[in-house]
Amino acid sequence: MKILIIEDERPAANRLRQLVLDLLPDAEIFGHLDSITSAVKWLETNVFPDLIFCDIQLADGQSFEIFERVKVSSPIIFTTAFDQFAIKAFKLNSVDYLLKPIDPKELAQAIQKFQSQQVRPGIELQQIRELLSPHSSQYKSRFLVKFGEKIQSVQTEDVSIFYSEEKVTFLQTVEGRKYILDYTLDQLEAMLDPRKFFRLNRKYIASFSAIAEIHTYSNSRLKIKLANCADNDILISREKVGDFKDWLDG
Repeated sequence: MKILIIEDERPAANRLRQLVLDLLPDAEIFGHLDSITSAVKWLETNVFPDLIFCDIQLADGQSFEIFERVKVSSPIIFTTAFDQFAIKAFKLNSVDYLLKPIDPKELAQAIQKFQSQQVRPGIELQQIRELLSPHSSQYKSRFLVKFGEKIQSVQTEDVSIFYSEEKVTFLQTVEGRKYILDYTLDQLEAMLDPRKFFRLNRKYIASFSAIAEIHTYSNSRLKIKLANCADNDILISREKVGDFKDWLDG
């Protein structure tokens, strides 16, 4: 059996690879591919695999774009950090999924489902995309945070940036106050209004007001300076530059 893994986080890809091989030791696994661009190129130049594991949020956008560019006949099992509402969307569309961090038992069940031919190759991408894009009323308006022994609520409009550091996610307000959150950046990205927040890279999600300076950088990338942030090496990849400029101009 030939299996393709599309996942932009190498540790997650390596773990998935090992879990799959534990269940299917004779499988031939390709990847990992970490972007829409690399996945499209691979699919256009290789025979389709028997099964694809695909993360939803890749370095250069949502992976649905891959399957809009290439008519893929392989069954696809998505891996995702999105909330339970989105998970229900996959069930409605008969597309299997695995919620990160991947549970070995759930992986075994997903593979069993694939082997019994219950996974349907045809994916109604637009329906899934719409279900994964909440209406404005469903975007989070505030976050519950802990401050010492106190618990308080921070309005989303008062948030400057969200960032990840040593596997911990932080919320930073416009005033520069920092709080630990129990969400991953992938989860936050689905909760935030994309008109107000942009995923700069794997480490940062920034509000429009947080963008202090923008500089051109090597290899057609951009270097960003954020307000009240000491990190001077925040880069936007070449693949995301266009979307970032559209966001700024929107």
